[in-house]
Amino acid sequence: MSFPYTDEMMESVAKVEATRAERMKVEPRRLTAEEKDALLEQYHPDYNLESFEQILVGPNKGQKAPKELVALLQGKSRVQGMHLDLTHPDYDVDVLIIGGGGAGASAAIEAHELGANVLVVTKLRMGDANTMMAEGGIQAADKANDSPAQHYLDVMGGGHFTNVPELVEKLTKDGPKSIAWLEKLGVLFDKDENGNMITTHGGGTSRKRMHAARDYSGAEIMRVVRDEVYNRGIPVIEFTVAIELIKDTEGKAAGAVLQNLETGEIMIARAKCVVITTGGAGRLHYQGFPTSNHYGATADGLVLAYRAGARLLYQDTLQYHPTGVAFPSQIYGALVTEKVRSVGAQLVNREGVAYMHPLETRDVAASGVIREVSRGLGVHTPLRDGIWLDTPMIDMIHGKGTIEARIPGMLRMYGRYDIDLRKVPIVIYPTLHYQNGGIRISVDGMSDIPNLFVGGEASGGVHGRNRLMGNSLLDVIVFGRNAGQSAGKKFREVTLTDLTLDHVDKFAKECEEAGIHSDVLSPKLLPDYRRQK
Repeated sequence: MSFPYTDEMMESVAKVEATRAERMKVEPRRLTAEEKDALLEQYHPDYNLESFEQILVGPNKGQKAPKELVALLQGKSRVQGMHLDLTHPDYDVDVLIIGGGGAGASAAIEAHELGANVLVVTKLRMGDANTMMAEGGIQAADKANDSPAQHYLDVMGGGHFTNVPELVEKLTKDGPKSIAWLEKLGVLFDKDENGNMITTHGGGTSRKRMHAARDYSGAEIMRVVRDEVYNRGIPVIEFTVAIELIKDTEGKAAGAVLQNLETGEIMIARAKCVVITTGGAGRLHYQGFPTSNHYGATADGLVLAYRAGARLLYQDTLQYHPTGVAFPSQIYGALVTEKVRSVGAQLVNREGVAYMHPLETRDVAASGVIREVSRGLGVHTPLRDGIWLDTPMIDMIHGKGTIEARIPGMLRMYGRYDIDLRKVPIVIYPTLHYQNGGIRISVDGMSDIPNLFVGGEASGGVHGRNRLMGNSLLDVIVFGRNAGQSAGKKFREVTLTDLTLDHVDKFAKECEEAGIHSDVLSPKLLPDYRRQK
């Protein structure tokens, strides 16, 4: 059978095949803590200091962040120069939710359940979010041999013990309840013939607690929570972005300035509580990396909250998923779910050597891939060098048909380009995947700004400086619901004073005094892929 691999790639495939039988007998060893630290410091992109700048203004003044993010944090507000009438809002609601992914939908459901008048505004369509693109599964300690305490230890260890402990406690304790909530809403999790949940390992986990719906877990979860929003009649405004937060004269969050992406129309939304669920930042392409993120992931929530006075936490750390597509070029940067490794595929260099245990934590695994390529042990492709992910091992370990049953999405994605991952390995390289840091929150989901809540990837502290597989979907549900519940209780005691955008002028003055004269409009809203002259 022919594949679109070059002759040189096929020569390397032969070396992978020649070592496969022996590799199936002996699993690669785990790295020691000292080896992991040394590997991260030398090869992980977060340690590439040339790609970071110091923040000169605002609550995180003096700290570092990626250059692309700093440019937006210190950029020019899109409302500067506009004459806006804040006294006659177009929308007047109890809870305004900015972002229509899994966290936004979960927040909307819970706030509505508590009797709030809820409005969701989302940049693209409802569900156009990283939640939809999550593949491998969602963690929760709901098996007899597991516990939230054990899950807690795994999360803290995966985050290098930099996580905010009380947030991790909330995440892990609410894990089993979240799975039960999703199943009650209609999520079709994988189960055995007796109706028991099928769970697998992820990188850095000590128990099999990964619940999945084949390899399109996020899409299945998003399908269900989105339908619940619509079934409840919660209004959703699509193709509409928040370009600035509004506060009242007492400093409370009080709504947002909205812009319709299709018509350019500017609208004012007044709200007693605001929830930011805008997701990540992959489309900023930090350090030139490709990304697995959806088209609208441009760190909008971080920019808006920061300009309004909210502190960020761990804004200098990103997750580069170790297995992004390196070949073929048509899907460059797309995610190859960690589930592929959790069911048996190994990371193998061009010489057929499995140089690392396949289920090290993501930051360690990504650094290992980068190291092998930098040493000249990568697989040469027409686009970029990468490492083999030896997928045929899966069916050899678990029996023919396992790939088709457990990772059908991956099989279809590669099959479109005449690559049958049941027969040949695939080439991978790290892809910008997750925003580990974000807006600092307390356990109830509130930021430094009264009545401004945050859920999901836009928040910081849950995962510390590295996230484990499956904890993103759990974060989306636990802290999305949490933000909605908090806002749904809080709005009843809120009385707003006059609306104001004074914080925008104050921030602009601070930038001017710091010698910053930026023409960069922020938030970015959408990436620009037009060919530059």
